[in-house]
Amino acid sequence: MSKPKVITEFEKLDEEIKQLIKLNYPFGFEKHLIQFKNHKKHLISALPYETADKHYLVKMTREKANTIILEDADYNENGLLITAKKEEYEKKFKDILSSKN
Repeated sequence: MSKPKVITEFEKLDEEIKQLIKLNYPFGFEKHLIQFKNHKKHLISALPYETADKHYLVKMTREKANTIILEDADYNENGLLITAKKEEYEKKFKDILSSKN
């Protein structure tokens, strides 16, 4: 059975999904963006993220990806996830993370 695809904006995601995405992309989002055509044949740029039950495509441009990281207090001035936040999220989601391995 295939997972449903959810195409959405970063701001519309639940906080827990945002935190899991940050754990998955501790060095920022820009280099991980993919492109695809939507049902109207428009080219869309998005960040892929997969959970146990859904496949997310989080719409964002390169500029938006950089802005999110720059404005997020969980990332330092170099665009890296702060170690304390990384450890906090790893502890919070240890069950989810261990089931992925």
